[in-house]
Amino acid sequence: MAVEPLVLDDDFVPLTGAGRTAPSLALLARPRSAAEATGAVLRRGPRGAVARGRGRSGGDAAQNAGGTVLDLAALDRIRGLDQAAGLVVCEAGTELGALARALLPLGLQPRAGAGPWTVGGAIASGYGTGVAALELLGADGESRTVRHGEPLFDATVGGLGLTGVVLSATLAVRPVETAYLRERTARFRDVDALLAHWTGGGAPREPYARARVELAGRGRAFLSTAAPVPYAGLPRGHRARRAPLALPSFPGVGAGGLRPLPGLARARVLPAYGSGFGPGAAFVRYRCAVPEGREEALRGILALLAGRRSPARGARHARVERVYADGAGPLAFRVRGWCLGLDVPAGAPGLGRFLDVLDERVAAAGGRVCLAEDARLRPALLPVMYPRLAAFRGLRAALDPGSVFRSDLSRRLGL
Repeated sequence: MAVEPLVLDDDFVPLTGAGRTAPSLALLARPRSAAEATGAVLRRGPRGAVARGRGRSGGDAAQNAGGTVLDLAALDRIRGLDQAAGLVVCEAGTELGALARALLPLGLQPRAGAGPWTVGGAIASGYGTGVAALELLGADGESRTVRHGEPLFDATVGGLGLTGVVLSATLAVRPVETAYLRERTARFRDVDALLAHWTGGGAPREPYARARVELAGRGRAFLSTAAPVPYAGLPRGHRARRAPLALPSFPGVGAGGLRPLPGLARARVLPAYGSGFGPGAAFVRYRCAVPEGREEALRGILALLAGRRSPARGARHARVERVYADGAGPLAFRVRGWCLGLDVPAGAPGLGRFLDVLDERVAAAGGRVCLAEDARLRPALLPVMYPRLAAFRGLRAALDPGSVFRSDLSRRLGL
């Protein structure tokens, strides 16, 4: 592949994650093509390089103090669609929400979901649902196709950009009949009632489901679920019957409790991962996974969060999701069981020590914190939470013996 000149900022620029808690300076490259991305990797300095999407992750995984950061936002083209095979090929900087909007008139939706995350950023953070193959740029400047099920594929999904630069991805798509979901919300008196509902033998596996648990007040839980609406499910006389795949022109709830699919228009069916603290406010995003069968540990963590002196009470609520399968890769965050998340104001007194205690509780329960959102985990807990860490380090050493791909997170945790 020919190496083209790349667009490079004149000086080092400060970069942070969404939480804005750990800024560092890096030389920012903005490649407009795969060839320019190759040039940026081959011309990196001694501090190495790492790719970056839109900086939506809360921590420092997409930062590289003193090194090169590749902003891939300009690599946002949809290269091709095979409707018969149910596959779409797009570049790493493609926003999943934009991809969903482009596919909707064809009656299709990416299985990877929709939202403000780029394809490459979602993959590096561990979201591999519906990803069939990757085009991965290596430390030697060569790109290769990596397919689902291969060890390198599993290591790249959730690999935090440390196995190479994802240039493009082949994603599975599925048919949809309308641009709507039907949303339902159920209230539970407390987290015990919520978990009893979710673990009951007759509990359905909702494709979109997330609960909010109050950290202050009565400790109530609110479960939001949603399911795609087929054409026959549209109310009689609803305007969507004339154009079922057209983007709705309104951001709120429509007739009959219908809403756009996640990521389409402005409406959000489920609570977003935004901090809610206003522009410029610094926050710590804490996400952890607790295995199935360790519900007592999950209850204990939620009780600790809701304690009267808890620094986390400023978050007001925690998000809880049911996870039905383990992740495949050595750094996969997903654990069959439960995912808990919250955003806490960074200046909360005693927050650092409090989160250390949470880490210890999570590790003791066989769980883990989400590295893509982390900016403060102690390195000693990493091999406890990720028992396949040695396999990841070995694969990375074989692929990239010079540790070309580095980040603030990889240095901090010794990845």
